[in-house]
Amino acid sequence: MMPDTLKQKINSGQCVLAPGIYDAFSALIAEQAGFDALYLSGASIAYTRLGRSDVGLTTYSEVEQTLARITERVRTPVIVDGDTGFGNALNTQRTVRGFERAGAAMIQLEDQGFPKRCGHLAGKTVVPVGEMRGKLRAALDARHSADTLILARTDAVAVEGLEAALDRAEQYRECGVDAVFVEALRTDEQMEAACRRFRGKVPLLANMVEGGLTPVKSAAELGAKGFSIVIFPGGTARAVSFMLQRYYGSLREHGSTAPWRDAMLDFDQLNALIGTPELLEQGRKYE
Repeated sequence: MMPDTLKQKINSGQCVLAPGIYDAFSALIAEQAGFDALYLSGASIAYTRLGRSDVGLTTYSEVEQTLARITERVRTPVIVDGDTGFGNALNTQRTVRGFERAGAAMIQLEDQGFPKRCGHLAGKTVVPVGEMRGKLRAALDARHSADTLILARTDAVAVEGLEAALDRAEQYRECGVDAVFVEALRTDEQMEAACRRFRGKVPLLANMVEGGLTPVKSAAELGAKGFSIVIFPGGTARAVSFMLQRYYGSLREHGSTAPWRDAMLDFDQLNALIGTPELLEQGRKYE
């Protein structure tokens, strides 16, 4: 029997693969594909809700509302990007409590300064280690259940170098977090160094960004290196962008969706995907 919670899945020794999602619709389709976890990034919300870049524009309430809509629709555990906690230690506590109420299985917190930005963009800054440790302790104190996991991310590789970043991650681990994430590792050697440092100590997350700084590898390859969680956070938005550019271009050119009919769901197929017949049947119970 498969373990139920994300904590149990990670502790069982399997490498958990989590695709990026950005709303309840994408989460439902990902769940139907059979993933063990889903990943909701701040970047994907900025792309899809705001049509903007991942440069710290997304707010706590926008993420919390999106997360709540997702967890109301799917049962698969959701890892959610809490950015910097949206402020200081007290803001971080509000973030953790709100995301936990909204159904998060794991909450990611990072050590960037303000304004934060995508971990694969240049120009990042990081806060002092002591400040981040305080925010992580605040996060751990704020959660109601030990099954709500706290993931500590450091962006220090680009700012202070690999060894400093690993030292930061070690200090964050000592706070008692459930997993660590060293963002934007640039080579196989750096990835292996991170795995050596934390193997047997704490689960380690690998972030796969198409066109980003980290070499993109499969979950099987990364699991063999020693990573416990693998996310492809922005791949969904990039795939949808690719498709929509071509769909809208074709519709504008031809004035019809006919050229796309073999590459899209029809009315009944879409209703089957989202469970319309089951929903209508449920409603008939109350007539």
